[in-house]
Amino acid sequence: MFAYILRRLVYAIPILVGVNLLTFALFFMVNTPDDMARMQLGVKRVTAEAIEKWKAERGYDRPLFWNGAVAGADRATETIFFQKSARMFLGDFGRAEDGRDIAREISARMGPSLAIAVPTFLLGLGVAVTLALTLAFFRATALDFWGVVLCVLLMSISSLFYIIGGQFVFAKVWQLVPISGFGEGLDNGRFLVLPVVIGVVGGIGASTRWYRTLFLEEVNKDYVRTARAKGLPETVVFFRHILKNAMIPILTGVVVVIPSLFMGSLLTESFFGIPGLGSYTIDAIHAQDFAVVRSMVFIGSALYIIGLMLTDISYTLVDPRIRLSS
Repeated sequence: MFAYILRRLVYAIPILVGVNLLTFALFFMVNTPDDMARMQLGVKRVTAEAIEKWKAERGYDRPLFWNGAVAGADRATETIFFQKSARMFLGDFGRAEDGRDIAREISARMGPSLAIAVPTFLLGLGVAVTLALTLAFFRATALDFWGVVLCVLLMSISSLFYIIGGQFVFAKVWQLVPISGFGEGLDNGRFLVLPVVIGVVGGIGASTRWYRTLFLEEVNKDYVRTARAKGLPETVVFFRHILKNAMIPILTGVVVVIPSLFMGSLLTESFFGIPGLGSYTIDAIHAQDFAVVRSMVFIGSALYIIGLMLTDISYTLVDPRIRLSS
């Protein structure tokens, strides 16, 4: 098991380094520091002195990869790549354009993002799996047919409709919950109810259809027919055998999503005024804050790679054959 995890970790490191290099190329080679300065200064006619001053204040006046003007190890460290990209591996994300520490902002905003993402994820997973098992249990019936129709309808509607419609009906018309904002402690619950419900409803259609397909693929397999031949009730066949054997493809989608929970939801946090990482990223894009956007891209790629590693590890827990063949 340890060797399996170590091998997956060794595979992940060069992938993360490659993503970091690609991100650096997009930010600093395609879009040069001079271009960044012109966009930040926001005027049509920018003097060369203003550009150089902006670059010097933010450390963009160094060479990209190699600084021949200094000696020793500083030739590699006194570069834009090391200062703005390589240091991210040490958790040093630098400062935003407004001077605030990016790592501190990320730590402060992670809580609100998780406060929405975790309940939405757990409730959505439980409801989707339950509905999918129900539809598969009553397959080829009217319940199954109209359930699939409802799922297609739900997944065909834009998430913006759920957000705006939910705010209008439940917050403005019925005034059951606040339309936006974020509180502290127990008072925070009333701000989270509507975003969580909308998140669950918005994703339940696609998830239920996918899980239903997985369960239906297992229904007619040999081990299921054997279980039925032994006289096991259909409920036991579904919950003890079909659900267990469908866990590997379910884990593929579930475990990969877990690290992305830390990144927050861009639309939900923006519309509901949640001070999380999603709204932080949107605000940085609007303000053309390249330092924040670059940091969020790096964190997102790192979390996605972690998700893939967790998926591989979870496979070994569900299916021992993978552990034995690895």
